[in-house]
This record gives sequence, structure tokens and C-alpha cells, in this order.
Amino acid sequence: MRAPSFTPFKQSSPFTKTAKGAAEFLRSHDKMAALLPSITRMAALQKDCAAALPTMFTHCAVLQFEADQLVLSVPNAALAARLKQQCPKLQEQLLQRGWQVNAIRLKVQVSKMLVKSTASKQLVLPTEAVSAFSELSDALENSPRNEALKNALGALMQRRRTEK
Repeated sequence: MRAPSFTPFKQSSPFTKTAKGAAEFLRSHDKMAALLPSITRMAALQKDCAAALPTMFTHCAVLQFEADQLVLSVPNAALAARLKQQCPKLQEQLLQRGWQVNAIRLKVQVSKMLVKSTASKQLVLPTEAVSAFSELSDALENSPRNEALKNALGALMQRRRTEK
């Protein structure tokens, strides 16, 4: 077994994430080179599926193609239902392009949603604003109608005093 002559991270040129760079990397290693025909075949099948149903395949992917059975990944059930209606059309177009597809299975694979941080940035009020709220609280008359506003202003003043 010969030693691979490819060094993935040369200092003279930055590593580029292109299809050509990936193919070069796969060809340079004996064990990885065995994957190249499968990857090329799956990429061509993905491209042909996207050409047959361009609006449907923006979020779909080819998972497997063995024994003339095509398995597609779909991100949600709604898209799976719409794609299921288009399966005969897709199968026909793939047959015309030379793919022997006898059955198409759909697999719903919900990707993890990125959880947005719930921590909110607290605004800092200038001292002039805090004093203006304090003056407003003092200027309001004591009535049931103003009670909620006075309580809110009081809580605001209390929070600002504890933050300092």
C-alpha cells in the first residue's frame, strides 16, 4: 500500500471547499476512493430529481438508491404529502433519464431547529430618563385609575436603584 501524496492543508494555498477539491481528496486516498463512484451516482441522481421537480427538491435529498428503490428525505409531512402526489411524474422523468426506478419511498426527517436565545438584551436608561419617570410618579395623583401606572413606575425605579 502506498502512502498518500496528498496533504489536505498545505500552507502555500488555503484549503477550498469545492466539489473539485472534495473529489481530489477522495481520489488521493485508497479507502476514500471507493466512495467516489457512489457519491457521483447519488449527486447525479439528486441533480436529475431536482431537474424533474425543481420546486419540490429545494429541501429534499436522495438518501438511498438500491435495488431499483429510491428513498428520499423530506423535511416535513406537508411536503411529503405533496411530493407523494408527484411520485409518478418523478418516476417517469427518471426513467426517461436512464434511472431504473421501480419504487419511490419518502422518509420524513425533521431537522433540528436552532433554538433562539431567550435572553433579551436589557436596555440601559440614562439617569435623565430615570429622574423623569420619578418626577412623573410624584406628579400623578393618588387615584385608583393611576394606581397601576404608579406601581409600574415604582418597580422601574426600584430595579434601577438595585442595578447601580
